[in-house]
Amino acid sequence: MKLENRVQLITYPDSLGGNLAALREVLRRHFPGLFLGGIHILPPFPSSGDRGFAPLDYGMIDPAFGTWEDIAQLGEEYGVMLDVMVNHISRRSPQFMDFLKQGRSSPYADMFLTLDKIWPDGRPVQADIDKMFLRRKLPYSAFTVGDGREELVWTTFGKTDPSEQIDLDVRSPLARHYLSGIFQRFKANRVNMVRLDAVGYVIKKPGTSCFFVEPDIYEFLDWVADQAKEHDIALLPEVHAHYSIQYKLAERGFWIYDFILPFMVLDALVNRSSAMLLRYLRTRPANQFTMLDCHDGIPVKPDLDDLVDTAQARRVVDLCLARGANLSYVISDRHKSPDGFDVHQIRCTYYDALGRNDDAYLAARAIQLFVPGIPQIYYVGLLAGENDPARAEATGDGREINRHNYTLEEIEQAVRRPVVQRLLKLIRFRNEHEAFQGSFRVCESEDSKIRLEWEKDAIRCALHVDLDTYRSIITCTDGQGKEAQWVV
Repeated sequence: MKLENRVQLITYPDSLGGNLAALREVLRRHFPGLFLGGIHILPPFPSSGDRGFAPLDYGMIDPAFGTWEDIAQLGEEYGVMLDVMVNHISRRSPQFMDFLKQGRSSPYADMFLTLDKIWPDGRPVQADIDKMFLRRKLPYSAFTVGDGREELVWTTFGKTDPSEQIDLDVRSPLARHYLSGIFQRFKANRVNMVRLDAVGYVIKKPGTSCFFVEPDIYEFLDWVADQAKEHDIALLPEVHAHYSIQYKLAERGFWIYDFILPFMVLDALVNRSSAMLLRYLRTRPANQFTMLDCHDGIPVKPDLDDLVDTAQARRVVDLCLARGANLSYVISDRHKSPDGFDVHQIRCTYYDALGRNDDAYLAARAIQLFVPGIPQIYYVGLLAGENDPARAEATGDGREINRHNYTLEEIEQAVRRPVVQRLLKLIRFRNEHEAFQGSFRVCESEDSKIRLEWEKDAIRCALHVDLDTYRSIITCTDGQGKEAQWVV
C-alpha cells in the first residue's frame, strides 16, 4: 500500500489516558487532524512481559486496553500500525504451554527452535555462540516438558531465566501459518501498517552471527512481503544494525528506520557543529521513517559504527548521563569497540537529552520534520516529556525512564506548555505545506548553521537553524509566490 507522507504518532495503548478509547478521545480533543500519517500503537495484545513484546495471543486485544473495535475505529480515522514480533512469542502462549505439557508430541512442537535444529546432537557449540550477536548471555533456555525431559529452546531475548520470549522457527510451516493468520486478523480490523519487530534475528545458522543472515533473511522477508501485499498492508522492518544492512533493505524496496538521525541531530545541537549531520543527510536513502525518540532509546552501537568515532560518541553519552540518562549495552565482545566502548542505546527523553531547552528541542524537531521520510513522533516527545526515573526504578527496567503514562489531567497541562504548542504548529506545517511532496536539498552553510530546503514547482520552504542560538526560522512560499517567515 502507499503510505501517507504525513506525521505519525507512536504510543503505547495505555500511555495517553489509560486505554484505547481514551487515546481516541485525546486525539480528537487535543490533536485534531494532526496525525494524518497514522498511529503506531505499541503491542496491545495480552502479554507476559517486556511491556507487550512477549505476546500470548494476537487474536485479541488485552481487555485492559480495549477491543479490536477500538483498533478498527482508530484505523478508519487515522490508519494504524501494529507490531508483529516475527522472532518470538510468549512462553505462556497456548502453543508453547502445550509444548511444555506434551513435549515433542505437541502439535505445536515444530513452531519452536529446539537446539537439535541448530546442532545435530542438540548440544550448543561455544565456538558458534562466540560469533553470535547476543542479546542475553546465552541464546537458549532450558525447560522441563511433560515427560520430565529437559528441552533446550532458542530464546534470543529476555532478562529472566528461562526467558519469557520463545523464538519461532520461521522456516516451519506451522510458524508461517501462525504468522499468516496474524495478517488476516489485522486486515479484518483496518490495520494498514505492520512493523516487523526483531526481524533481524529470525535466522539462526551455526558459524554466523545469527543476525541478518544473508541470503536466508531475504527469503523470509520476501515471504512476509507477499503476505502484506495480499492484505494491502505496508511493512516496516525493525533492524538495529550497521547502517549498511539498513541500506540493503532500502535498496530492496523496503521502508527502513532512520536509527542514525537521533544521534546525529543530538550531536549537532550539543556540539554546535553541522558538518557530520549534513554529510549524512546528503547520502541517506529517502525511504525511511524518521524518529528522534522511541520506547527503547537513542541508538548508538551498532547503528553508528563507522559513522561516529568513539571519542565523539562518549562525549554525547556522558552529557546525557549528566542529564539523567541510563544506558543499555551490547553483550557480545566482538560488537564492542576496540577500546571497550559498548553503549547500545541512551535511555532518556529527548527533551532531557537537550537540557530541557525549548529552542534546542524545537530545532531538533524541525530538522526531523524537514528530513525526507515519514516522521514518527513518540508520545513522550509530543508532550516534551521529562525523565521518569521513579518509574525506571520501580519497574527495574531502565527504558521506562522514557515511558511515562500520562493521565488525562497531565495531558491537559502538558498541551498548554509553549514548547508543546510550538511543536504542534510545526507538525501541522509539515502535514500541510505542499513543498514536502517535492524535492529536497541540503544547502551549503557554515559549520554553525543548518539550511534545508524543499521545492515543488514554484512552492518552496526552507529551514534555517543557528546552532549558536538554537533559533530556527522557516521561510516558505505558496503557488502565487507569496512569502512568509516564522520562528519555530
